[in-house]
Amino acid sequence: MESELKDLNSKPPNGSTARDDRPLLKSESLASADSIAEMEKKFAAYVRRDIYGTMGRGELPAKEKLLLGFALVTLLPIRVLLAATVLLFYYLICRICTLFYAPNREDEQEHYAHMSGWRRAVIVSCGRALSRVMLFIFGFYWIPVFNSASQEDEQQPEELERPGVIISNHVSYLDILYHMSSSFPSFVAKRSVARLPLVGLISKCLGCVYVQRESKSSDFKGVSAVVTDRIREAHRNESAPLMMLFPEGTTTNGEFLLPFKTGGFLAKAPVLPVILRYHYQRFSPAWDTISGVRHVIFLLCQFVNYMDVIRLPVYYPSEQEMDDPKLYANNVRRLMASEGNLILSDIGLAEKRTYHAALNGLFSQC
Repeated sequence: MESELKDLNSKPPNGSTARDDRPLLKSESLASADSIAEMEKKFAAYVRRDIYGTMGRGELPAKEKLLLGFALVTLLPIRVLLAATVLLFYYLICRICTLFYAPNREDEQEHYAHMSGWRRAVIVSCGRALSRVMLFIFGFYWIPVFNSASQEDEQQPEELERPGVIISNHVSYLDILYHMSSSFPSFVAKRSVARLPLVGLISKCLGCVYVQRESKSSDFKGVSAVVTDRIREAHRNESAPLMMLFPEGTTTNGEFLLPFKTGGFLAKAPVLPVILRYHYQRFSPAWDTISGVRHVIFLLCQFVNYMDVIRLPVYYPSEQEMDDPKLYANNVRRLMASEGNLILSDIGLAEKRTYHAALNGLFSQC
């Protein structure tokens, strides 16, 4: 699933074209101007700090080479086989539950989010359980969950309301598995995900909202309306699935919190902030400056992986925050940074692309 999305609420001024966040600098020019150390200081939110180094291509110590070599021929094939089995098994469950059942089709979206009865119960319960099994296979044998009670009492209404959306920081594709195991919400995903073998049907059973990346502003406006409607529905209807958004719009190395997009705050509904933290000694589970294949291999070759979760109280917006989604988003972001001991950063997806382009330029010259 694709989290690096544009602001669902963004649109260009009248008479102007949509802003392109792609970097203006070419990798060669930036690489020649800045050293790796200077770039790491400038783009600190995306820097890998594990022993595998930048892009997972660092020189490994002898002990790590030995451990990696042993895991490649023992642990890796076992975990790949088990993960593929779990994925296929859940796909078959989704296929059986959706037989002779027409999906919801609205606003160019297709999903089974509003399925009810035994079908929905089986999909949700099996999805949560098997997502946790998948995390176990990946080496996350235990995941401590801490509840924070620091939110001011004056923000809590007398009659507690259900949140409409879960707001989380974004570090890795593993975030999705955790949230599936915890609450089985609906995500925003790239439209091509719906056409993937196995995963496509599962994403429809999750009730994903699909967006065409690099699409026109009008298309993003339509997706924004769908997301807002789904958040409001989840807030009012307990049987409707919660929405799950990563408002940073991209992943970080887990130490920083990027500016929030406002798309998840337009519904004026309460939000549930959740903070995911990954700890490591050898390989970082953060998915940054490393290819997907290389990341999966190194992750599965690590005997134990660590994650903990901080669940904050439901955040109820004030009247002022309801009238100003940007203020609402910023206040939730500051609260999450404070509770998760995260560093606030002002850089975003454009800077990430610039950093990646520079690294690719450097390593292509080596």
